[in-house]
Formats: sequence, structure tokens, C-alpha cells
Amino acid sequence: MKHIEEPAKKIPVMAETDVLVIGSGPGGLSAALASARQGVDTMIVERYGCFGGVITQSMIGTLAWYRSSIETVDAGGIGVEWEQRAKEMGASTSIFLYEVLDTEVFKFIADQMVQEAGIVPILHCQIVDVIMDGDTIKGVITESKSGRRAILAKRVIDATGDADVAFYAGVPYRLDPKENLESVSVNFGCSGVDMDTFLNYTLSNPSSVSDWNAETGEKEEAEFNTYLVEPFNKAKEAGEIPKDIRLESYWGNFTDAGEITNMNAIHMPNIDPTDVWDLTKAEMDGRQQVMWAVEALKKYTPGFEKARLRTIGASLGVRESRKIIGEYNLTKQDVLNEARFDDSIGIFPEFLDGHNIAIMPSTGRYFHVPYGVVLPQKIENLLVAGRAVAGDKTSHAAIRQMMCCVVTGQGAGTAAALSVKDNVTCKQVNISNVQKALEKAGVRIK
Repeated sequence: MKHIEEPAKKIPVMAETDVLVIGSGPGGLSAALASARQGVDTMIVERYGCFGGVITQSMIGTLAWYRSSIETVDAGGIGVEWEQRAKEMGASTSIFLYEVLDTEVFKFIADQMVQEAGIVPILHCQIVDVIMDGDTIKGVITESKSGRRAILAKRVIDATGDADVAFYAGVPYRLDPKENLESVSVNFGCSGVDMDTFLNYTLSNPSSVSDWNAETGEKEEAEFNTYLVEPFNKAKEAGEIPKDIRLESYWGNFTDAGEITNMNAIHMPNIDPTDVWDLTKAEMDGRQQVMWAVEALKKYTPGFEKARLRTIGASLGVRESRKIIGEYNLTKQDVLNEARFDDSIGIFPEFLDGHNIAIMPSTGRYFHVPYGVVLPQKIENLLVAGRAVAGDKTSHAAIRQMMCCVVTGQGAGTAAALSVKDNVTCKQVNISNVQKALEKAGVRIK
């Protein structure tokens, strides 16, 4: 590889803050809200033009779709607050025991909540490096339309999903070969659907979680799911879609106007989300597959005869990339055996979806999420929230879920803020005080 020599230059400091959150998906947005609500100066930096991450960029409004049973024990906290806020605004649809968020309106809801909490927002800004003092992070270097700028912070929370900040800081991490990573998706929505006809077709051809070709239990056979594969298989048999393409849809919200706002049908393996060449390929290949999928739906699915493409997600839906090596690394045994931890920052139901495992949380079982998974090794005053927290591949199938990302985000944001107020490092923070603050905010800890 060729190299050039970049000359040294002084970088202006654009801002200083107590807690700096990088990334505004479910983990980052909840982290920033939790921090600001503790009364410390908080800033959130997002590379796109809106907050919400996978909710708004990939149009995934099913924040808690696993909540299909009254037996499900849930985390509470900011994720439930989002559902309630959306419902109050008429920006969600009630399905079973959860709300499907209107992902377009959620862009505005996120704006409102950021402003109400007094968070300093920066959009259209990319993190390209970190500022270190020995093994302590002191801030980040950014690139934007304003040029190359520095932001200084007492605490930094990496909610990029890909552990970008942790990577720049030299945190130990794991990134599996791309053939072993979960697939990426380009989601889409359709309009012009005859919903009565389509829903009748769905109900007369019911599918369950056990149809996913994944490891499940007996109870999953009874779990209704919007799994749709028949039209794509027919298109493959007709030679209209290449047979090696994986097309199988899980569709989300629908409206009285004949819209299905999210179809999660495109599943592309062998993509490294930290490689710009792979990202480019996946975005373009994904849009091609969307076009094939829409034509198959129109031709082979009752109710879709007059449908048309409505939207394509603004960015890839990524399920897995870098994961930090933490002070504690959550395991398969922890998730499947209701693990309990003294440093719990929240709980999550026994729900796994990934790596060929599908377990729905309809039995009341749940595990503790320990503070140790958001604490990276080696580096001080850096926390990680969202799907990049520490754990093995099976636990990742649970911890990557949006509502669990909220749990780690709210825990990280609260811990960061209290560590600033108590003038101790993130690793020295009083976990009992963090737990009390989280419980006061409506989070279930035990």
C-alpha cells in the first residue's frame, strides 16, 4: 500500500464538555439523555443528519417486538419512554404488547428529547481519531463541513456500533472474519398494498419463529411471526432472482393508507462493516436486491399487485462488527441461565436472535446486564454502549437488540455522569449510586 506524509498542523478546539457521546442510535441517544438528566454538560455527535441510528436510518421501528407475552420481563427506562412518547403523538402502532414506532416521526421526537434535556447536538460530523493522555481518553478529532476540529471531554461514550472510538484509542477488541459475521441488510418499504387482501393471505399462511431455520425451542413454534419467503422462492424458481441470493422478509408496521413501512428482506453475508469497500458493495448490491424483491412481491403476493417501492433505508442495517474485550465479557451461559451480577445496570429478557439461534422471551426468564461489559480494558474514562459491548457470539444475539442497546446506553450515560460529579474515573464509580440513579429513572436492575 502506498503512503503519503501528512504534515502536522494545529487543530482548533470546537467544544469542551463533561460527557461526550459518539453515535446516536438506541445506545448513544439513551446514553446522552441519561447523562444530561444527571445534570452534567453533555454533547452528542452523529455522522448523519438525524438521531436514532438503526431506528431512523434503517427504518426499524420494532424496538420491543419480542414483547409478545405478558410473561415477558422488560427493562423499563428510556426505551419504554420512547414508546410512550411516540404513542402520545400518534406516531406508533400498537401490536400485541409493544409499539411500532413511526420511524420518520421519531426523527423529530429524538430532536425534541435532545433539546429538552439540554444536550448539545452536532450532526453531520464524523470521528476520525482520539486525543489521549497516556491511557486516558481526553477527547476526539472530528471531520465535518467545518473542517478538522477537536472536542475535549472528561468522559467519552463510544456508541458508534462498530467500536470506532475504542479502536482508535487502542482498546482490545474482537472482529471475526467476515464470513463468520452476521449478515447486513438494506431495508425498504412499499405503498399501494391492498392490506385486507395481504393480511388475509398472511393469516391463511401463518408462519412462526421456528420457520427461521434456526435453533429454537418448542414454545417458538407457537410464536406468530411475519416471516414471508414464498414469493421470493417462486421468483427464484422462475429465474427472476439468482438462487444464491438470500431473500426472506420480516415485515413491520403497516398503515391504513396501504403502506408497509419496513420490510427486512435483504440479508447479505460476507460483509465487513469496518471496510469501506465492503460497505459500498453492500449498499449497491442491497438496492439491486430490493428491486428484485419488490417485483417478486408484486407478482406472487396477494395484495401487492399494485404496490410500488416507497422507501429504501438510508444506510445499511449492521448486526455485528467489532466487539470490545471488556472488564467482563457476557457469555452464552449467562444469557441462557439467568445470570445475576452485583454490578447490574439493567436487565434484559431471555431473547436471542442471531447466529442461528431464535429464542423468544415468553417465559419470564431474564438476565442481568453487568457494568463490566461497557468498560473496555486498558483505557480510562471511555465507556462503550450498544452492540459493541463485551461478550461472545451467542450473547451478542441478545445484547445487540435495540432495547438492550438502550439498557447499556442508559447505564453508561448514568455512570459517566456520576463519575464526573464524584471526580472519579469510570472504573472507580460507585456502582451502588449508579444503580440507585437508574432505578429512580425507571430502570429495572434486579
